[in-house]
Amino acid sequence: MHNDVTRRTFLTALSASAAGVLTGGIHKIVAAASASKSEETFLLGGDLLVNRLGFGAMRLTGEGIWGWPPDRENAKKVLRRAVELGVNFIDTADAYGPETNELLIAEALYPYPKGLLIATKGGSTRPGPGQWAQDGRPEYLAQCVDKSLKRLKLERIDLWQLHRIDRKVPVEESLGAIKKAQDAGKIRHVGLSEVTVAEIEQAKKVVPIVSIQNRYNITDRDSEEALHYCEKEKMGFIPWAPIGGSGSSSLSKPGNALEAEAKRHNVSVVQLALAWLLQRSPVMLPIPGTSSLAHLDENMAAEKLQLSAEEWKRIEDLARTS
Repeated sequence: MHNDVTRRTFLTALSASAAGVLTGGIHKIVAAASASKSEETFLLGGDLLVNRLGFGAMRLTGEGIWGWPPDRENAKKVLRRAVELGVNFIDTADAYGPETNELLIAEALYPYPKGLLIATKGGSTRPGPGQWAQDGRPEYLAQCVDKSLKRLKLERIDLWQLHRIDRKVPVEESLGAIKKAQDAGKIRHVGLSEVTVAEIEQAKKVVPIVSIQNRYNITDRDSEEALHYCEKEKMGFIPWAPIGGSGSSSLSKPGNALEAEAKRHNVSVVQLALAWLLQRSPVMLPIPGTSSLAHLDENMAAEKLQLSAEEWKRIEDLARTS
């Protein structure tokens, strides 16, 4: 495949995707996505085939990840468009809003297309906008699972993730409640977020763990050891803030060291960074989020960009020295 992917090529691909929606609807698009090439997909937990470039729904909330998004109808359009573009892995959490994010997903997409995996998280509470706290008490987590099931209109959560380990509660007690929920058929698979290798191994003594969600991107690789562990154990690695987040570390900010390389490929820095992640590891499941339809289209273009080994290394070197 030619290494340069132009915006014209991408827009052609998007037009074809939109045509598919007109002729067969969202359900057909998701079903077709399941037949993607193996390098574009990952078998999560050994039985759930997902397209590796997913969607993180956190930004479809109000300021400070609090309350409903300012334009609720647009937010629902973003979710539907993501599915139209082949996304069959959407990440959310009960703390986003709180609660509104899960409700919004159900509003936009229920009844869900076949093959769509909605992953949620529990264990973080929200005292106010921009504020986060942990609650890993078993009785609270059991309640989290039941309430997420109701808000998402699901009979079973395909992937439930412990949002953070609560240092005030032994993790064996926290995950013991989740194991009970799994045994009761309320949860299919369990994942963790922001953990070390030692914590993963400790958790696996209580319940099987199929995925890890840690902060990771081309300029922030503190979780390299956890990524290597996931590769060895064939676990999914979900990098949050895959394009640096929304603050000063965002890769979309001007003056980025990758700008020249992105321009050479006629793509954005964000697209280049996402393409780098996808080629970094076969267990990598990026979930870039946005509230913009235009940015969503741009993000999804990244999977069309194929980098040669030489280009990938050059991008990595540029990022390390930035």
